[in-house]
Amino acid sequence: MKTEPSFNDILNSLVHVWERRKSDETVISISLPLTAIDPLLALSSLGDEHKFRFLWDRTPSLCFSAVGRCQHFDLSGPRRFELAQRFGDSVLGRLLDLTPEAPLHARPKVLYAFSFFDNFIDRQDPHGGSLPAAQAILPIWQLSREKDKCWLRLNAVVNDLSEARTILEKVWLMRENLIQGYYEKEINSSKFISNISSEKNWESQYRTALLRGIELVDSCALEKIVLAVRQSILLSASINVLEILYRLREQQSASCRFLWEQDEQSFFGASPERLLTNYNGRLWIDALAGTAPKGDDGSLLYKSTKDLYEHELVVNSIIEKLTSIGVQPRRPKYPRLARYGNLLHLHSPISAVNNFLAPLQIVERLHPTPAVAGLPLLEAMNWLRTLEPFERGFYASPIGWVDNAGNAEFRVAIRCGNLQGSRLELTAGAGLVRGSVFDKEIQEVSLKLAVLVDQLNLQPRAFNNFSIT
Repeated sequence: MKTEPSFNDILNSLVHVWERRKSDETVISISLPLTAIDPLLALSSLGDEHKFRFLWDRTPSLCFSAVGRCQHFDLSGPRRFELAQRFGDSVLGRLLDLTPEAPLHARPKVLYAFSFFDNFIDRQDPHGGSLPAAQAILPIWQLSREKDKCWLRLNAVVNDLSEARTILEKVWLMRENLIQGYYEKEINSSKFISNISSEKNWESQYRTALLRGIELVDSCALEKIVLAVRQSILLSASINVLEILYRLREQQSASCRFLWEQDEQSFFGASPERLLTNYNGRLWIDALAGTAPKGDDGSLLYKSTKDLYEHELVVNSIIEKLTSIGVQPRRPKYPRLARYGNLLHLHSPISAVNNFLAPLQIVERLHPTPAVAGLPLLEAMNWLRTLEPFERGFYASPIGWVDNAGNAEFRVAIRCGNLQGSRLELTAGAGLVRGSVFDKEIQEVSLKLAVLVDQLNLQPRAFNNFSIT
């Protein structure tokens, strides 16, 4: 049985590997085991260095939180995936990991968030702002847990050996603070928003675009288009995003809860759709399309020509994209059923061997899937910019991480919201193909918006504008 490395063990390890550094400014990484605690509950205790916080929550299989920016990279343009991959390779390649015995879930990770489009159009939205089309961050703090194993990691820039002892003392002190249970006061799961001061009716804004989208697919101008709507809510009281994510664990347990927060703006949600998992030379991808409400046990969904057709478009597109880059994917003969809260989806897990492609090469090829854009892709993307009166930003885009062994996981950022001050913006979409019916698409969008609305415990009057059925 391995013993926990001591302070002097790690300090001696640093001295031993120091000569292998590739520049005077070196990133060192230290990881220590600690009592099994919840990274979500402990996130606030990690601090707010550089005002960046991140959460990736697939409890109980994997949960990790991160704080601060040790190294970061922002850019826009058509080469964003390629350049983001280069940044990650460079940072992780020159990083000195002083505790390589840490388990897989505790490896140093570069975190990524991409916008839906590779550039932005100024729509004169006073609340939209602008953000880079690609962001990559090596965090300062990383707290990860897989089942009952928990590890704390610190990444820091060190210019000379004299700084190393201070860095080691810092991670030891943080571990002690966490072990002592300082984090337990951070979440009050009984405290939620009870009312809102104003809201807008999203249906009236969506009607024209939805009717035009149905016309495009019925006339065969497009095979599919996924039109999104944005609901803006002005809150009468502040909310703690971590409380919402904590509740989503129970109500959306099969999803991956996520948070990307910086400069007092929080992008968060519970995504059911895995864009990519790359682990030890194997790929897993979710084709998720075709939706039914809670009352359906799957019998209606399996009989729906419209939903089966929509699902097959997504599966075939993913297969074609993977094949075009030399990957030979496998898929089940028939779609399965996957339930996420009150929504039921058709789901086809796709797998493949990957021995040569970097994770972001695959992400670039897959994004956007027809599940969030449409077909033909170029024409559908042009129509999205024409029919949607807002910038998608992070919505329906890749968000995830890559570790220093090349393992990666990315989700499609759906079932999500963006919080800035007292304004909460929720975004959801519906896939339109031949046979789509206006009322059913409105109901589907309502149910998707409700994934986050339900966590706010709003008064009944607020639900009227969401047309929840």
